[in-house]
Amino acid sequence: MAKKLTKRSEDYSKWYNELVINADLAENSGVRGCMVIKPYGFSIWEKMQAELDRMFKETGHQNAYFPLFIPKSYFSKEASHVDGFAKECAVVTHYRLKDDGEGGVVVDPDAKLEEELIVRPTSETIIWDTYRKWIQSYRDLPLLINQWANVVRWEMRTRLFLRTAEFLWQEGHTAHATKQEAIEETEQMVNIYAEFAENFMAMPVIKGFKTESERFAGALETYCIEALMQDGKALQAGTSHFLGQNFAKAFDVKFTDKDGKQDYVWASSWGVSTRLMGALIMTHSDDNGLVLPPRLAPDQVVIVPIYRSEEQFNLVSNVAKEVMSELRLKGIRVKFDDRDTHKPGWKFNEYELKGVPVRIAIGPRDVENGTLEIARRDTLTKELVSRENVAKIVEGLMEEIQDNLYTKAANYRTENTTEVSSYEEFKKILETKGGFILAHWDGSKETEELIKNETKATIRCILINAKEEEGTCMVTGKPSKMKVLFAKAY
Repeated sequence: MAKKLTKRSEDYSKWYNELVINADLAENSGVRGCMVIKPYGFSIWEKMQAELDRMFKETGHQNAYFPLFIPKSYFSKEASHVDGFAKECAVVTHYRLKDDGEGGVVVDPDAKLEEELIVRPTSETIIWDTYRKWIQSYRDLPLLINQWANVVRWEMRTRLFLRTAEFLWQEGHTAHATKQEAIEETEQMVNIYAEFAENFMAMPVIKGFKTESERFAGALETYCIEALMQDGKALQAGTSHFLGQNFAKAFDVKFTDKDGKQDYVWASSWGVSTRLMGALIMTHSDDNGLVLPPRLAPDQVVIVPIYRSEEQFNLVSNVAKEVMSELRLKGIRVKFDDRDTHKPGWKFNEYELKGVPVRIAIGPRDVENGTLEIARRDTLTKELVSRENVAKIVEGLMEEIQDNLYTKAANYRTENTTEVSSYEEFKKILETKGGFILAHWDGSKETEELIKNETKATIRCILINAKEEEGTCMVTGKPSKMKVLFAKAY
């Protein structure tokens, strides 16, 4: 079995990396900055994907797929967009290799592309070029498209799931007849992300707007959900952008309205990525390994047989298979681990490390007494229960564990959210406690930049529906109408 993890209190970053690797979620690849997502990690991502996909389709969105490569000229059409992504772009310049005469290969200098291709860092440009052909009249609107894809942003400092040069995500791109409809779409999607984070990931989030300097490149408004990790750092878990008519004008996407007048369409885009895996790990996991909320766990229950002879194994197996059938009838995902290559203790450790919510152990004595031992991953507690009631008990535990994980994370966030009035207090809290800090800010980019440079803390968001309260900026003393949310972040 894998070695014991570094404690979170000793080195949180090291603990995270060890956990991702030891729990078989992902590993570094032969390509610098890119990861291999292993089957167990990918099965959690598939659960996330399935739930989000369902939520998108229930709100009228359809999936499509657009090219991985984007002509360089497309990026020149929306100035702030190209400016925002220019430093992260991977560029394809040639289309052929040739033999170097020494048993290796070199890039063929005669195979230079007429126009370089950008490996998509995001797909606004290629999609809006396509939408020009799809949209002619108000009858073609709204156009509600999502794609599940990979993107490349050339990161120099990478961490598994949190920041990699290539990552998986979904990106929604919508076109609307009116400004109001596009804003409503942008708000609807940030609400869907928040609902998914809270109901499935058991991760409480704060909804808000980004400041102008933190907005998506080319957006008029960026909505976000922010979560607090166990080390007191924030993690942006999803964004939804109101793009106005910027991309429609850049790519000449017009429609004829009911009165026969032509206008540019209004747009939104929104996305979440495999970064959610990092958020899930860091919100709930402990020094023993992964802790998964039941709704996203690939295996919600694992049954481990305990036996010393083939006769005992057959006896225990019969009961285990009955229990498995009963649980599956209730829609619970169950694994019966009857491998004879590993001892029960090894298996217990493995499933604890992998965060399986409920573990059931059955031995010959349990068969005799009509009992089973149930162990909960969230509380690390065990109890003997009646064999007759096991299905009902486990069904209840699925909800109980899900709720418990959310409550625990919400309490942690409450305990680690501090309101401050002075810059000195702000800096002290950042150094000693961390977490979310609410403070007055004068609304200027200069003050925002100064705070970031001096403390590494950024404005995570301006809270949606934040209550107005007259105050003064903690740095400049200038008037401020509300407190904003600061934190150090991933």
